[in-house]
Amino acid sequence: MLKYFKNTGLIAIGLAVGILAGVQFSTRTNAQSPTKLTRQVSNQVRQPGPLPLEELRLLAEVFGQVKQSYVEPIDDKRLLTAAVKGMVSSLDPHSSYLDAKEYQELQEQTLGRFAGVGIEITQEEGWVKVIAPIEDTPAFRAGLQPGDLIMRIDDKSVRNMTLNRAVQKMRGKAGTKVRLTIFRKVANRTFSLTLTRAEIHVQSVKTKLIQTAYAWVRITSFQEDTVAALTEKLNDIVQRTPHLKGLILDLRNNGGGLLQSAVGVTAAFVPRAALIVSTNGQEPESRKIYRSTLADYQLSSLSADPLKHLSPMFKTVPMVVLTNAYSASASEIVAGALQDHHRALIMGKTTFGKGSVQTVRPLTTDTGLRLTVAYYYTPSGRSIQNKGIRPDLPVDQYPNGDPDEAYITREIDYSNHLANTQESDEEKEEREQRRLEQIRLLEEQNAKKTPEQRENDRQRTPPLFGSEDDFMVQQALRYLKGEPVQTSKSLLERPPAAAQSRPSAPLSEPSISAPSVQMHGSDAAPNPTDSSK
Repeated sequence: MLKYFKNTGLIAIGLAVGILAGVQFSTRTNAQSPTKLTRQVSNQVRQPGPLPLEELRLLAEVFGQVKQSYVEPIDDKRLLTAAVKGMVSSLDPHSSYLDAKEYQELQEQTLGRFAGVGIEITQEEGWVKVIAPIEDTPAFRAGLQPGDLIMRIDDKSVRNMTLNRAVQKMRGKAGTKVRLTIFRKVANRTFSLTLTRAEIHVQSVKTKLIQTAYAWVRITSFQEDTVAALTEKLNDIVQRTPHLKGLILDLRNNGGGLLQSAVGVTAAFVPRAALIVSTNGQEPESRKIYRSTLADYQLSSLSADPLKHLSPMFKTVPMVVLTNAYSASASEIVAGALQDHHRALIMGKTTFGKGSVQTVRPLTTDTGLRLTVAYYYTPSGRSIQNKGIRPDLPVDQYPNGDPDEAYITREIDYSNHLANTQESDEEKEEREQRRLEQIRLLEEQNAKKTPEQRENDRQRTPPLFGSEDDFMVQQALRYLKGEPVQTSKSLLERPPAAAQSRPSAPLSEPSISAPSVQMHGSDAAPNPTDSSK
C-alpha cells in the first residue's frame, strides 16, 4: 500500500522548531505506520517502456566530462544524487528525491514530534519571520515574539535563504545549541539568542470557548492523532456547553498533512458515507473515492473508530471555516468538501491552490521518492489546482485591509506548477489581470503614504489566532450571531465574472474508473505550511 502525501507545495510557513519542516510540503497516506515505509510497490507500478538510450548516453557523457574536467574532484555519489534530485524536482514543486535525512524527517512529521526550537515561521521580504512561538518550547521561554525577524542562524545570513533550508538549519538533535540573530521591529533593535534544541510535540488540535456558546477549533496540521484529538476536544466542548450555537474551524496557516486525517476531520461534520474527495491519475491505485467512512480515514494507529462516540451535535451546529493563503493541500480538501456540501461557510482568503496528490515510495532502506501521482477533486468535481478554495465571504486579516496580499506566493506562482485542466485560457488571463490591477492599486496607495504610515505598516504584527484581537475570528463570530460582517477590501477576493459557485444541484458521483483501490487506510504525510523547527 502506498503512502500518499498531500503536499502543500509551499515553503511558506514552517514551525521553526524542528517540527514540520518539509511539507510545508508533504502529505501522506498509508495503512501502515509512517515510520516504517515498506517496499510494496513493485507489483502495483506499471512496467516502464524501453529506456531512452540516446539520452542516457548524454547523461553518461556529461557525468564523464564533469568528473574529468571540473575545477575540483567531485564525489560520484554526490554528483549522481544531484542528478536524480534535479530530474525529479523539475517535474513540479512537490516531487522530490528524499535522501536519508529528508526521508527520516518526512517519516517523523506524521507523528508531530521533532527536535528544534519551537517557532512557527514564514518569509517576509527575503527574511524569516516569526509567526508565533509554540508554548513551553525553547523559543517561547526565550521570549521570541510574533513579528520578530530572524536575520542569521548561527553564522549564516538567512537573506533569500529558502524557508525549507532555514527550517533544516534550526532543527537538530535535542540538547544541541543554535544561535539566532533577531531584529525586533516594534523595538527597532537587533539582538542574539542562543537556544538549546529540545523535543517539540506539536498539538495539532487547539480549542477554546470564545464566548459562552461559541467554540473555536484550530487544526494546525493533519497528523496521525488529529481525528482522535479532535473528537476528544469536541466532546469536551459539548460537556462544557451543551447548547452550542456555533463553531469556528480555523484552518489558517495549515499547510496540510495526512490525507486520511483530512477525510476524518471532514467526516466529523458531514453525514456518514458522504463523498469527501476523489483522486485521479495514470495508475489504477491513484484513482480513488474517499467517503466519510472508517475505511477511508483509518490509520494504523487507530484500533477503533475515533468518531464513533462523537456527539451528533457536530453534524448540524452552524459552522464557519477560516482560511488564508497558507491553507493548503489537506486543508483545502476539508474546506472544499464542507463548502460543496453546504455544511459550512468558508470565510477569509482564497487558499494556496495545491490540488495534487503525492506518494512516497521507498528506494532503499533509508531513501525514497516523493512523486506527484494524481489530481484531487472536491465533491462537486472541482479541481482547485492553481485556483484554491475561494471563500464564500472574503474577510481580511486586519480591519483596515491586507495591503500586501497580492504579493503572497501561491501554487500558481511556481514556475513548474501543474496546470488546471478545468480552467480555460480566458479564466487564467482574467485572474492574472485582476492580480496585476491589485498590485497597481497597492503601489499607488503606498506612494501616497507618509513615512509614519509606512513605518506603522512595517511594524504591524499578526494577531494571535483565536484572541480578541483576531479580526477574522471576530467577524466569524459576528456571522454566527447574525450580525453584519466587514468583508475584504481586496480586489483579488472579489468574485470574478466566472466565479466559482457552489453547486445548486445534488452532488453526483465523479467519473473515476477504478472502484476499489488499495489505498484504504493509507496515511498522508503532513504537509505543513506550519513548518516547525
